[in-house]
Amino acid sequence: MIKKHIPNTITCLNLISGCIATYWAFQGAYQLALLFIVTGAIFDFFDGMVARLLHVSSPIGKELDSLADDITFGFAPSAMVFSFLSSFHIHLTFVPFLSFIMAAFSALRLAKFNLDERQALEFIGLPTPANALFWGALIVSLDGSIWLESEQFSQYGFYVILALLAVSCYLLVSEIPMFALKFKHWGWKGNEVKYIFLIICIPMLLLLGIGGLAGIISWYIFLSLFTQRNATQQQ
Repeated sequence: MIKKHIPNTITCLNLISGCIATYWAFQGAYQLALLFIVTGAIFDFFDGMVARLLHVSSPIGKELDSLADDITFGFAPSAMVFSFLSSFHIHLTFVPFLSFIMAAFSALRLAKFNLDERQALEFIGLPTPANALFWGALIVSLDGSIWLESEQFSQYGFYVILALLAVSCYLLVSEIPMFALKFKHWGWKGNEVKYIFLIICIPMLLLLGIGGLAGIISWYIFLSLFTQRNATQQQ
């Protein structure tokens, strides 16, 4: 009886991590917010694995997982963007609130995922954890950087943030296939894209640090688009 509650407990730890991340985001402590988003991602990885190992998957677990994911990977990064935009001297006070559109699109993405049977071996649209890691790493790398202190960035930076926000919302609910890091075997053939992705990730993290996470997600999106384009041309 106890083992059937273990996956849901792990999922709740994901949700709690998202709540804590949101708190720190509103405080402007972006590194701590990102830390708890990453912590939530770890719990999110293990809840499904544990459910499969224990053979206790359930409909309520699936619904709970989506709720937790929208808090950790939708609302928490939106709160980070909100706080970051609030630091700009913008005469239109409603602008920072536009960041919460991302939480709504994340919820739509998760709802689509639950109903879409095509996403067993790959994703359709950008996964919410990847989107959250992109924004978390981007905000952390920008906060306190020399770019933030430049006059050009202070005047036009929030336009760039809003443009990226629009792009990420589109990618979340798009019909663009994106590869999943799921291996049926460890050989090169059939896993070329995954291995190329992982090989490039290492120098990105070493050279860019936390900002490398944003670069890795951008690289993931580019490689998915490139792979899809080649597949379309070959058909």
